[in-house]
Amino acid sequence: MGKSFKSILPEHVAFIAKQHIFFVGSAPLSGEGHVNLSPKGHDVLRILNENEVAYLDLTGSGNETSAHLEENGRITIMFTAFEGPPMILRLYGQGRVVLPETPGWETLAPKFTLLPGARQIIAVKVHEVKTSCGFSVPFYNYEGERNTLQKWAVSKGDEGLLAYWQDKNMTSMDGMPTPLGQKLSTSNL
Repeated sequence: MGKSFKSILPEHVAFIAKQHIFFVGSAPLSGEGHVNLSPKGHDVLRILNENEVAYLDLTGSGNETSAHLEENGRITIMFTAFEGPPMILRLYGQGRVVLPETPGWETLAPKFTLLPGARQIIAVKVHEVKTSCGFSVPFYNYEGERNTLQKWAVSKGDEGLLAYWQDKNMTSMDGMPTPLGQKLSTSNL
């Protein structure tokens, strides 16, 4: 039932475009560290070419994926059909964090609508695409995007977001440094 591909095919692009949510998985090298799985909503994912994708990462209470990518680069992005024919699609790759005012930002940022609370872009070189049946995934109906995070980010303002990042996003829950944390600790903000 499952199939493996070396690149993102046009039918994969079409499937991804229909999904309203995707999930990002990452983990530290240490067996003691926490495996992270994060849901992502909004129109924040871009397929750059048949072996590259990127997503706009919005502020969250943690920054696990960023820390894991800094350590080892491993990342999986998963899409699953909650409507229509069943299917699960996974993108396996090596990711990197692109922060504002760092190499790559000026190229990637224009591809996105920079939503309030945007903190970084995660760029992924995809080395394998896998599809599987998804026969047991239940149906769910999409009702719309939540705008709670965007309202919260606007209410915080730039200084409030910076303070939040300094409090919550400098390290992972395992104490691993994040690129954002490294940038904030060396800047004169």
